[in-house]
Amino acid sequence: MESRKSRLDRFISVHTGINRRDVRLLIAQKRILINSEPATDINQVIGQFDQISLDDELLQNNQPIYIMMHKPVGVVSATVDEQHKTVLDLLDCDNKEQLHIVGRLDLNTSGLLLLTNNGEWSRNLTSPEHKVAKRYHVTLENPITDDYAPAFAAGMYFPFEDITTQPAELVKTGEREAQVSLTEGKYHQIKRMFGRFRNPVIGLHREAIGGLELDCGLAPGESRELTMEEVELLS
Repeated sequence: MESRKSRLDRFISVHTGINRRDVRLLIAQKRILINSEPATDINQVIGQFDQISLDDELLQNNQPIYIMMHKPVGVVSATVDEQHKTVLDLLDCDNKEQLHIVGRLDLNTSGLLLLTNNGEWSRNLTSPEHKVAKRYHVTLENPITDDYAPAFAAGMYFPFEDITTQPAELVKTGEREAQVSLTEGKYHQIKRMFGRFRNPVIGLHREAIGGLELDCGLAPGESRELTMEEVELLS
């Protein structure tokens, strides 16, 4: 999840072999274009998706990629794994090796998974400061009682990490089913929270991230690109 930002003089030197001291002259001659406009400053920061050209030779023209996947149970949220099929194995698209996962799901958790090559976008989604809510449908082994929701809302102390979870919302949807919304993703957090009630989670499915819902038309293992409206929902 690199930022992939660089100063203009360093970028030109790395991609062309031109000495960084000579980049100033290229700028003065208006031979370097950034997003079709002449560059003006050797200190300008070049982003991953800026279009850069020198003498009409394109040096960079990356396009952002945003993918929604319906992750199935039994597939790992990883790019490489020696034991299990990975979410990248399920993709049939160009440049998938450029993608990284935005907020992983456990092997036995299904539902909405996002992949992108835009590190800044994914950092905004996963950063604790932005408090982007994730909603899960949870199926439990035992009935849910009235004391669950207040405990989730109050936060729970995890002594192993010496932390207290942020308030989470639990809405009971059936005798053994609930929707849980939380803004963080501690290790096996939902399973551990229900573990306080000695109630094993037997099914966990992510339904939404922020305002983005999993496309109900996607079968497990299927994926599609996000629309620009969907990208902006999470930006």
